Amino acid sequence: MTDDNTTIPARRRFLRRGFAAAVGMVAGHGARAEEASPPGIPESMKAPGADVGSQTYGQPSRFEEGVIRNVPKGLKQYISASSRTPLQDLDGILTPNGLFYERHHGGIPDIDPAQHRLMIHGLVETPLILTMDDIRRFPSESHIYFLECSGNPGFEAIKGKTASDLVGLVSCAEWTGVRLATVLREAGLKPEAKWVVAEGADSAAMTRSIPIEKCLDDALLVYSQNGERLRPQQGYPLRVLLPGYEGNMSVKWLRRLNVTAEPAYSREETSKYTDLMPDGTARQFTFVMEAKSIVTRPSGTQRITPGFHEITGLAWSGRGKIRGVQVTTDGGRTWQDASLQEPVLNRALTRFRLPWTWDGTSTTIASRAIDETGYVQPSFEDLTAVRGLKSFYHNNAVVPWRIAADGEVANGYA
Repeated sequence: MTDDNTTIPARRRFLRRGFAAAVGMVAGHGARAEEASPPGIPESMKAPGADVGSQTYGQPSRFEEGVIRNVPKGLKQYISASSRTPLQDLDGILTPNGLFYERHHGGIPDIDPAQHRLMIHGLVETPLILTMDDIRRFPSESHIYFLECSGNPGFEAIKGKTASDLVGLVSCAEWTGVRLATVLREAGLKPEAKWVVAEGADSAAMTRSIPIEKCLDDALLVYSQNGERLRPQQGYPLRVLLPGYEGNMSVKWLRRLNVTAEPAYSREETSKYTDLMPDGTARQFTFVMEAKSIVTRPSGTQRITPGFHEITGLAWSGRGKIRGVQVTTDGGRTWQDASLQEPVLNRALTRFRLPWTWDGTSTTIASRAIDETGYVQPSFEDLTAVRGLKSFYHNNAVVPWRIAADGEVANGYA
């Protein structure tokens, strides 16, 4: 059989043309044709690799050692500090435990779960003191939820270069634990019970008031994250998880639940985690995280070349599911509907994608989320027209990325 187009099988011709097209695409992005040719035998095929026992706890490839949490420089980590998830380096919607953002107010305690106790008292029929074994005897549930700090970012200075710098205080995981409602019903709520004051066992004694309606809805007492026990940074051995509420309320290292008729008005819900308005008043108990999104690729510090690119990013809402995400590639003059990656879950991160061919001219790209209530993520101008610039928390404005003619991507607020 001769090897020409009159006799070669159609499938082989198709594969050959496909290979040639792939080489052309690679070459079109700056690679020489010879660099796109089939490689030789790699060194990894010439000798056995590392044995299984060399890593008793699995680690990423050494070539991914730069994908780490973003720890702000100059912070006194033992007082009040944070680390940010490298959103621009991740795919999908789940955040690995080692990259999950953290926020703490008095350092990270080292707690022996065998000695840990959860006290439930106040306006209950039967006060309880539970061990971790007691808690794990209750029926368990697993759910995927995002968690976000309400200061992600502030209003007055939206600084930083990467997606992590700007909104890296958000992550998403599968959480496993017990419904808070189950434990409260075990204790028996009195009719006047309206709030539950949660207290952590850290040196800051983090204390937040939770409306009883949330406690009896989807609130969880969590002891595992992404299939393994909570890490100390995430509240080991026990934390509250309040889906869709600001992260500070999901109290870590949980030791006490005091059922009350009134909120505690603790430091974290008076001098902190309130929203100062232009007229001098303050919004208080602004628990829910509104719809928000960000493009993670291409994003700050990355560089692109003319041609095809997939714009992708993350969207989320504390009020429920994401219904849609719109993307602009011309500085907000027009918006296109992005596709949403399944599954689209309640109060979880949602991955969105939009195919795009860049023509090499400077432009600005951004995304805006729409949740199932119909709420549309606002522009910074629209948000501050109502809220002003004195507030620090709950900035859910659109995040723009400026793309220069040389392909460099930078913070569009700068």
